[in-house]
Amino acid sequence: MEALRAGRRLHEVVLAGGRTRSAELDGIAAAARLAGVTVRWADTGELEALAEGVRHQGVVALAPPYPYVGLQQVACGDLLVVLDGVTDPQNLGSIARSAEAAGAGGLVLPRRRSAHVTAAAEKASAGAFSWLPVALVANVSRALGDLGGVGFWTVGLTAGAQTSLWDSPLLGGRVALVVGAEGAGLSRLVDERVDERLAIPMAGRLASLNAGVAAALVLFEVRRRRLALDREAGGMPQD
Repeated sequence: MEALRAGRRLHEVVLAGGRTRSAELDGIAAAARLAGVTVRWADTGELEALAEGVRHQGVVALAPPYPYVGLQQVACGDLLVVLDGVTDPQNLGSIARSAEAAGAGGLVLPRRRSAHVTAAAEKASAGAFSWLPVALVANVSRALGDLGGVGFWTVGLTAGAQTSLWDSPLLGGRVALVVGAEGAGLSRLVDERVDERLAIPMAGRLASLNAGVAAALVLFEVRRRRLALDREAGGMPQD
């Protein structure tokens, strides 16, 4: 449904017929036809084959390869998420979902040693990839330098940082949040490149959070600060 709402190009929407047919699936079929997309009803076995192991919930959309963009096309907003070696498509989808919900302008992924936008990542994102542009870059460290050149502060999330998320002076500005691989964290060159390293204050006995959860916490701290600044600006007397 998010792909249809976003006007994304789809070749075909295939839905489960028979006993699994529901009002929700009928609604998806109607929306697809309205968008000019071919609709077909099939048995569960065909949907299983098309989904290739991804849980389909009775519907599969066949689409062209994901339309990645260049770095300059995501660098026009004031909040980006850069992933450094995140290889789990579930984490990628979860981070994309949080990034879109928090108002990020895009996601940056390395071409190598990273999860990309696959069916599993699309499913985990709950439709976020239909709205959130994703740039592929050859080198994350170099991309951070390019972002710094157009006014972004680059902030790396790492458990060993001395600065707490709550105390960062940079999150109120134009910021690119850098999230590393779960367990390994930021790569050495990226860790050296970022303007600031942040840690999420932990009160329990566990040493870290899931990468998707950690990214969501920082994204919505950025969102909270910006809303607070907007409220303060709105309350100021006009000249």
